[in-house]
Amino acid sequence: MGMGGERVLVVDVGGTRTRLALALQEGGHVRLWDEHTVYSRQFSCFEAVLDHYKQQANGGWRCVMAGVSGPVADQMAQVTNLPWRIDAQAIQAGGYGPCRLLNDLEAVAWGVPALAQEELFCLQEGRVAPGNRAVIAAGTGLGEAGMMFGGDCWRPFATEGGHADFAPRDAREVALWGELAHRYGHVSWERVVSGMALPELYQFLCRYHNEPASVLADGAPSSMEPAAALTAAAMDGDALCETLLVWFAALYGAEAGNLALKILSRGGLYVAGGIAPKILPFLQRPEFLEAFCAKGRMRPLLESMPVHVVLSDRVALYGLALAANQAEIC
Repeated sequence: MGMGGERVLVVDVGGTRTRLALALQEGGHVRLWDEHTVYSRQFSCFEAVLDHYKQQANGGWRCVMAGVSGPVADQMAQVTNLPWRIDAQAIQAGGYGPCRLLNDLEAVAWGVPALAQEELFCLQEGRVAPGNRAVIAAGTGLGEAGMMFGGDCWRPFATEGGHADFAPRDAREVALWGELAHRYGHVSWERVVSGMALPELYQFLCRYHNEPASVLADGAPSSMEPAAALTAAAMDGDALCETLLVWFAALYGAEAGNLALKILSRGGLYVAGGIAPKILPFLQRPEFLEAFCAKGRMRPLLESMPVHVVLSDRVALYGLALAANQAEIC
């Protein structure tokens, strides 16, 4: 069926922000316009976001393609870090048009082929070879997806790998695991590699090094979200925040390497999400790739895999537009 020349409303639903745009695919290129970003928690439900966008958009749409941060089953999803339950059939019944839901990282994976060279930053050239690809993205939470190689194309698929067990690698991380296990019971990788994890990692480091939590202390500037404030402080030379970001990059690299092994991503691993472009100087330091490759006898395999950072914040929107070609609703 495909979306042909008709416009599609593409929506990237995140725990912090939701991005919307009208999209049109022209060959392998995706054109976006009427882009809007809203704070997700300012809306009671997904339909309220669509109502808000409808009042501002320049025209209508044929169907809705939404990437959701959470598992999708029977075209329904409970957003992991939001109190929203999204039902594609209810969206259509509400007059918004036919709707299809994808996991948000599956949408990102669909969008990778649409990225221009300037929208990627190479961390490790590796050896380009036919094979699967993997995508990992830390934002509010931690998302992971794969792209199965089929000979002449890649077929994206969703995972919930960010909720797999965190594996500490040294005494400091064992101590971190102990604190988080006491607090939450299950300690996932999302608990240590995500925007919501950064403040907890910082507070832990303050206790571990017996330092005051000055960046997040009462009375400290509060115009930014905690994760953004910590990142800004690290960029400004705050020693403890620099330690935090170096450690965060190493944790990110360790789990990226785990994903690359499980997907066997000889075709490359892509680091997406809202955090990576903001901390690119720390990802360029040796700690990220060292943790990525530090897999014992599998080190040569990891060293052979290309690793790129996705610089564009539109990749999920691109992917939703491209995936619409495969959706029977459009």
